[in-house]
Order: sequence, then C-alpha cells, then structure tokens
Amino acid sequence: MSDIHALSGAYAVDAVDDVERASFERHLASCPTCRAEVASLREASALLADAATTTPPPALRDAVLSDITRVRPLPPVTVGGPVHRRKWFPALVAAVVLALVGIGGAVWQPWRDDTSVQVSVTDQVLQDPAAERYTEELPNGGTATIVRSAEVDRAVLVAEDMPAPPDGKVYQLWLQSPSQDMISAGLMPAGADTALLEGDADDAVGAGVSLEPAGGSDQPTEVVVLFDFEAA
Repeated sequence: MSDIHALSGAYAVDAVDDVERASFERHLASCPTCRAEVASLREASALLADAATTTPPPALRDAVLSDITRVRPLPPVTVGGPVHRRKWFPALVAAVVLALVGIGGAVWQPWRDDTSVQVSVTDQVLQDPAAERYTEELPNGGTATIVRSAEVDRAVLVAEDMPAPPDGKVYQLWLQSPSQDMISAGLMPAGADTALLEGDADDAVGAGVSLEPAGGSDQPTEVVVLFDFEAA
C-alpha cells in the first residue's frame, strides 16, 4: 500500500486481514514511530474497555454532546504528513466519548457491523475449548505457549516474561512442515506477548521462535525455543 504507516490504528485494534498483518509486522520491526503508535493506541483501547464498565454522572452526557460541537477539527492531511495519526485518532476519541457517556450502552468497535461482532482470528484460536496447548520454558525462565486450533487451522503464541529482543533484532515465528522444513510464520510485534502465526498450522508438526535481524530471515539462525507437536 502507498502508506503502510496508516495501518497502525487498524493493527492496534486487530482490524486488519492476514495479508495486511504480515506486511505491517515486517514494517513494524524497523519503524520505532509505528511501534510507539501501536503501543499508545493499544493503551487507549485498554482504557476504553475499563471505562465502559463505569456509570457516568447524569450531567456528563449533556456536557460532552454540547462540547463536541465546538471541537476544532484537525487540519487536512498534507502530502508527506503523518496521515496515520490523523486517520485513526479521531475514531479513538469518539470511542472514548461513547464509552464514557454510555450512548446506546455499547462501546464502539471498528470491526462491528449492524448485526454481529466479528471475533478476531487470534481470539477464535484462544477461545477454542478444543485447542491444543504446548508450553516450553524460555532461557530467562519465562514461558512460551503455542495454542493450536484445528477448528480455525491457526496457531497463536502466548509468551510470559519474554525479554525484549536486542537492538537490531526481532523475534521471528516458524511452523515446521511434515518434511521438517521451517517455514516463516511472521514476526512478533515489538512489545507484544501474543502473536498469531501466519499460515495453516493444522498440518504442522512443530513450531519455533528465533532471534533474527530486523526484517526477518529465510531460515532460523538463533533459535530461542522449539515446540514439538508430535511429542505431546
């Protein structure tokens, strides 16, 4: 796409397709600006969820609806300008307003249509009661778990106490084919502890995580942890 930075908002709320996710995660590994953007948007989303459970005072709704008509709109996006921030921040501000005011009793969600809420692929995997789980200990004493769903044909990595990669390095995810080939399953977003592996995990016999140069490698070079699906 012409400006991959514009995906930061959609990526932060898991509203991208698999192709966009893979492309943006490769970009994210080498773009500190987008990493900071995603982190701030995820923090805002978390605060939004917390606010949705709070009953606002009666006067808040009228005050917000009155003030919102006087908010100065952002200036138009100029060529070469930071389009990604201007594109998504107004939507997130609107989301927080809806959460605080309680209009309609629901929180705005970018993946929601008029009839149903679409659950992300990651959530589908993690919520599958029949999903298989494989846990291995990390060198620093933390743990990494692969959750694999036959229903969804995908796998998710859930890490606990995984250290940040060294400067210039990224965590790369892998699926092991029946022929023992290691196939790249994408890069783990900086600062994330959960990542959806790219590709069909149903036929995989294992998975892995390695440390690679920014942008990833064709094959794992510095293996951090391996998972053997057939040993369980």
